[in-house]
Amino acid sequence: MLLNDRFLRACLGEAVDQTPLWLMRQAGRYLPEYNATRARAGSFLGLAKNPAYATEVTLQPLDRYPLDAAILFSDILTIPDAMGLGLKFTAGEGPSFDKPLRTEEAVKKLRVADMDQLRYVFDAVSEIRKALIQDGKQRVPLIGFSGSPWTLACYMIDGSGSDDFRHAKTMMFSRPDLLNHILEINIQSVAAYLHEQVKAGAQALMIFDTWGGLLPDGWYQRMSLSSMQRVIELLPREYEGKKIPVIMFTKGGGIWLNDIAQAGADVIAIDWTMPLSRARKQLLEINKPLALQGNLDPLILFSDPSQIEAATSALLDDLAKAPPLKSGLHPLDGHIFNLGHGINQFTPPESVSALSAAVISKSKALRAVE
Repeated sequence: MLLNDRFLRACLGEAVDQTPLWLMRQAGRYLPEYNATRARAGSFLGLAKNPAYATEVTLQPLDRYPLDAAILFSDILTIPDAMGLGLKFTAGEGPSFDKPLRTEEAVKKLRVADMDQLRYVFDAVSEIRKALIQDGKQRVPLIGFSGSPWTLACYMIDGSGSDDFRHAKTMMFSRPDLLNHILEINIQSVAAYLHEQVKAGAQALMIFDTWGGLLPDGWYQRMSLSSMQRVIELLPREYEGKKIPVIMFTKGGGIWLNDIAQAGADVIAIDWTMPLSRARKQLLEINKPLALQGNLDPLILFSDPSQIEAATSALLDDLAKAPPLKSGLHPLDGHIFNLGHGINQFTPPESVSALSAAVISKSKALRAVE
């Protein structure tokens, strides 16, 4: 039994009493308690690969803020790490791989990730589910996640983060056969990874396509979107009698909203470049009444509380003017409040308090208006 099921109800387009809120990267470096746990773990990978530590930091934002969902603390690069590419995190530089896929020989040797190498992730999911139990009931649902096949390929080919992922896009243009091989391996790996998270206790799934927005029109649909659709087709949509909602997020993907709506997800997350009302209207026009997630600019959280409240109110006012997802619902139903991307590590923790208070008060007030 869930004490708070607002998030899952919103994912499924059902009525809720207030707009649910969670934040991408809600467990992270902006929280002093997270930094203390990371220091005890000794490194980021020491933190992510220890189920007890991963559980501890997953719950930290829930203890501080009135959030409506927990999300597994992990990293999108666990899959290529399990493929043997040699993941490492260097202070001030971020993640990188010792063995990037730069040659045809390296690409042809690539194999689907061994799920046994990712057992620490599934153990963390199980531990988090248990830790969420309070007085015999679960506090909030748990979200599992993965990077998209294309986003993983970007890191696997370039070997680290990049502004343009030149090597990945060059391979796409000059040797699409090699990129397609990588994507096929990633599709199978991501689907298996997410399936195992569900078996371990994840109650919703999110696919992060962080770098899909770098692709030209046409290439996005062929390389990134089609790969995510394949993953979704391989996922369990119900487990032990419960529906498992799937959220898709392509950063910068608002221009492809109609295409994304065909991929099979239950929820489409959008960034701050598209108004929620426009997204809702577009989806209804193509008979795709899907829930939406988003879409406040994370850098608004560096403003003072009054500006955070104003931006939150404006976002909810905008959606409140749109048609409802279904007859009988409020226009705000079928929406999960979130940022348009991950929370910045330098965000003042009190700004999230201001945001959560604004979401709760404004969404309740708008629902109270006849």
